[in-house]
Amino acid sequence: MTHSLVVEDGEGRGLRVPLIVRPIEGTHYRDAVSPYGFPGAELSGLSGVPVDGIDWRGTELVSIFLRDRIGGPYCFSGGHLRSEVCLIDPKRPVKFRSDHGADIRRNSRRGYLSSVVPARDSTREQREALKSIYRQTMARNQAGGRYYFTDDWFAEVFTSPLAWLVTTLAPDGTVASAALVVLSDGLLHNFLGGTVDAHLVHSPAKNEFPLMVELAAKLDACVHLGGGVRPGDGIERFKRGFANATSHFYTHDLICDPVAYAQLSQGHAGEGFFPAYRAPRS
Repeated sequence: MTHSLVVEDGEGRGLRVPLIVRPIEGTHYRDAVSPYGFPGAELSGLSGVPVDGIDWRGTELVSIFLRDRIGGPYCFSGGHLRSEVCLIDPKRPVKFRSDHGADIRRNSRRGYLSSVVPARDSTREQREALKSIYRQTMARNQAGGRYYFTDDWFAEVFTSPLAWLVTTLAPDGTVASAALVVLSDGLLHNFLGGTVDAHLVHSPAKNEFPLMVELAAKLDACVHLGGGVRPGDGIERFKRGFANATSHFYTHDLICDPVAYAQLSQGHAGEGFFPAYRAPRS
């Protein structure tokens, strides 16, 4: 995060949204995007603000792309529904899909063992394993550069009192899979993680879900699993096999300088992409 967007109504109410302000290559302009994840806004009596009622020129930005919190309350009105996301509510009956349950039981018989620990209390070995496994998973999935967080980023996260590491050991005692879960806005987010290539065939990460549910119950929260890349894809179907509830993820496309936005977007194939000028050229 580099900046905060502050909106106030003059009556003591307001909201604050974290932003990453970035230059627009080849120009003197700048735009902004909210941090990766589901940050939403810090609300101080203000929510659902109509975007047309704000003079965005004061931001000195061309555009802002905002990711809102899951399930609301939302910072602005008129957001775009990006996806339906999967939740596990510990207060409801929790029953995993039959194949998930069978894999969890089979892994336990094989000797896979999962544990959860506050990130601040985790060992150096657990932290290094998470980083290594996460990066291996991103490489396997050919993820973009923005998903490769730095060692400094991880070091900061590991100091948070609202983060936990979930680790699954293989029968030989090595780490087979790991996840970082974080508590925010009443949800325990399954934020990032992965599985070692050699253990993919057994899906050891499935054994981490019961521990997430137990932790969420202690925290009076729901486990947030997210959704798929596209509605109905394999990732979404996998997550629905654990979920017993759903919610929605909204984003906001804010054009702060319409003239500059139109000029910069010329020649770009920007349909469905925001901001359009960051889409590939047509």
